[in-house]
Amino acid sequence: MTGNANAERRAELLATAAQVFADQGYNATTVRRIADAAGMLAGSLYYHFDSKESMLDEILSTFLDELWAGYDTVLAAGLGPRETIEALVTESFRQIDRHGPAVAIYQKESKHLSAQPRFGYLVDSQVKFENAWLRALERGVAEKVFRGDLDVRLVYRFVRDTVWVAASWYRPGGTHSPEEIARQYLSMVLEGITPRT
Repeated sequence: MTGNANAERRAELLATAAQVFADQGYNATTVRRIADAAGMLAGSLYYHFDSKESMLDEILSTFLDELWAGYDTVLAAGLGPRETIEALVTESFRQIDRHGPAVAIYQKESKHLSAQPRFGYLVDSQVKFENAWLRALERGVAEKVFRGDLDVRLVYRFVRDTVWVAASWYRPGGTHSPEEIARQYLSMVLEGITPRT
């Protein structure tokens, strides 16, 4: 295989593995199951990856790298607090659109995976994620863009869970684009946390 063809095949195999991990769970998934879903012999999978752990690591790290590239762009843009939250929610839906199976894996598996040294970056990412959202919410309260009578940690958890649970039902190519879903979610959420006039 040429380098480009090998990279394309590797990406296809990772997409297949991500879907199998998302559907079956990491522990219940065997290399044979991934190979079957990819239409190849289990031994052939080892040509591309040394273990199912390596596949999972690449799936999760690729998702988080892309998530943080988008989030870092938002956080560096100098937006106001409301616009920052709007942009973070929109970027989250874009990542759900691009990496739905990886999001499902992250949600189901990150707690136990993060105890393994290889997946220590999951904890670091979660802390960074929470801090980014909390800073935007706290800044919004300080600037009176968001209501001051709400606990920002509860608001953060509500918004996070409301947005990321969409990975369980969202299907790429559906009726609404990720941006349209984000707009509708934001309409519902932000009217609840902005000051009453």
